[in-house]
Amino acid sequence: MIERTWQARLSRLMQSEFVGPLGALLAISAFIALTTPNFLELQNFRNISLQVAVLSIVAIGSTIVILAGGIDLSPGSMIAVLSMSLAVLVKLNGVNLWLAIGLTLLAGAALGAFNGFLVAYLRIPAFIVTLATLSGFKGLALTIGPGAPVFQLSEDLRQVFYGTLFGVPLPFVYVVLLYAGAVVLLEHMKLGREIYAIGGNEAAAKLSGIKVPLIRFLTFVIAGAMAAIGAILLAARLNSGSPNYGDGVELQAIAAAVVGGASLYGGRGRIVNTLFGALIIIVVQNGLNLNAVSTSMQSLTIGAIIVIAVGLDVWGRTIKQWLSQSGRASAASRSTA
Repeated sequence: MIERTWQARLSRLMQSEFVGPLGALLAISAFIALTTPNFLELQNFRNISLQVAVLSIVAIGSTIVILAGGIDLSPGSMIAVLSMSLAVLVKLNGVNLWLAIGLTLLAGAALGAFNGFLVAYLRIPAFIVTLATLSGFKGLALTIGPGAPVFQLSEDLRQVFYGTLFGVPLPFVYVVLLYAGAVVLLEHMKLGREIYAIGGNEAAAKLSGIKVPLIRFLTFVIAGAMAAIGAILLAARLNSGSPNYGDGVELQAIAAAVVGGASLYGGRGRIVNTLFGALIIIVVQNGLNLNAVSTSMQSLTIGAIIVIAVGLDVWGRTIKQWLSQSGRASAASRSTA
């Protein structure tokens, strides 16, 4: 009896959505550790924890948009706009740091709301809208202030990233709090259930009374707010703002969500797995950096990871459908025999 209980528990564990991303992270980390002597050094782990903070937070917003059946290609350009806005407010206009941070968060939500309005209420495909704002927001970043990087913003701003709370680095605290909030939102609140419902079957969601345009609009607002937090942390880390910040973050954030098991079809995925996906991306980049692999090869590697992750999503759905159909056909043949 006890043996059967343990077998059942092990079976449930193996079928858990956490096993794949976590197993992949551990396997990749073990391989890099065996091939790269410096990987296991304490300072390197600290670097990884700092590097993953911005990506993992931006990926929260990207995942929420994906779960609702959308896509957001603009967070990287949002970071450029918002880091420049923060820099101009603090350095060139002498605005109080905390007021400037608050205004940056509001600006991020506003940029997300702009995307959301076009997608949800004007019914323009999310891919087209965010592809356009990917370019448009980058152009906007170049018009803010001098149109060039602004350095040495504030030592107090640096502490937002490099400070500690009871000895724990602040970026780790931010990640834990934001992911905890995302778990509560998606798994224990009505809004989260509606997001999953829209991504799973939009027509059925409409028939059940869900306000689909409003919910979709809110997913982009959340994504904009997450991009704003990422912009603040990146500006704090580098103590500067630049129209070049955030390049490629949008693809990495999407990759983190997909590698973590979120389906690009919408309606399926766990937000905690996105954190594992972000760690996989950063650990792979870290291993490539430690082995002095060129930037071009790193980009190719990240692209390959995205293709493989999406392929597994598509193939996994096809294989499950095939197995389901085979099972039904087998059962039908047995019943008629």
